Amino acid sequence: MVAARFARRPSRWLLGITAMVLTFLLAPISPARADTGIPVPSTSFNAKGAGSVSPADRDFVIKVRLAGLWEIPASNMAQEKSDDPAVVNIGKSIGAQHVLLDKLDLAVAKKLNIELPNQPNSDQQGWLGEMRAANSTTFDQIYVDRLRAAHGKIFPAIATIRATTRNDSVRQLAQQANQFVMTHMTLLESSGIVDYGALPTAAAPTTPGSGPVPVDGQMVAAAHSSTGGIPGVNTTVVLLVLAVALAAGVITTMRIFRTR
Repeated sequence: MVAARFARRPSRWLLGITAMVLTFLLAPISPARADTGIPVPSTSFNAKGAGSVSPADRDFVIKVRLAGLWEIPASNMAQEKSDDPAVVNIGKSIGAQHVLLDKLDLAVAKKLNIELPNQPNSDQQGWLGEMRAANSTTFDQIYVDRLRAAHGKIFPAIATIRATTRNDSVRQLAQQANQFVMTHMTLLESSGIVDYGALPTAAAPTTPGSGPVPVDGQMVAAAHSSTGGIPGVNTTVVLLVLAVALAAGVITTMRIFRTR
C-alpha cells in the first residue's frame, strides 16, 4: 500500500511537470517589440576605397558635404533663436551629428580624390537667409519644414547610391548617411510642427502591382518569426516534435516507477 502510494506520487509529479512544459512549448510566441525611440547612427565600418567610382557616386559625396554646409549653421541658429526647448535640443542633435557626418564625408572625398565645395548652394543660402530674418515666433516652423523637406529629397538618392555603387567607401558613406537622415527626420517630426501637407507627394506607379515584390526588413522578420529563425523549418512542427518526445520520455519514466 505504501509502495503503491509512493509510486503514484512520482507519476503525478511527472504529469504535472509535463503539463507545464507542454503549456510553455505550445504557447503562442510573441515577436519582440521594435524600439520606438529615435535611431542612433552607427559609424562602425571599415571600407578600403575599392571599386570604381561613378559620376553619380561623386555627386552623392558632394551632396552630403552640401547638406552639412547649411544644416550645421541652421541648427546652430535653432539653438540660439528658438524659444522651444524641444527645437533647441533638435538643433543641438542635428548640428552635432552633421559635424560627424561631414568628417566622414571629407575622409571619403580625400580617399577618392573628389573635390568638395566650401559654401552652400544658392537654394541653401536662401533657406539660411529665411532663418536669419525670422524671429523667435516664426523661426521654428521655417527650420523644421526646410530641414524636413531637404531630408525627404536626399532620402531616395541615398537609397539609389547604396543599392548601385561599386565602390565600398561610397557604399559605406551611403549606409551612414541613410542612418543619419533617418535620425534627423525622426527628430524633426518629434517637434510636432512638421507641415506634412507642404511635402511633395510620391509619383503614382505607372503599372500598380507589377514587377518583383521587394523584400524588406518586415518581410524577413516575419519569415524568421514563423520558422524560429531557421529557413525551411516550421516552428509549430518543431514544438510538436518536442512535445511528443517529452511525452514519450514521461511514459517511459512512469513505467520504470511502476516496475519498481
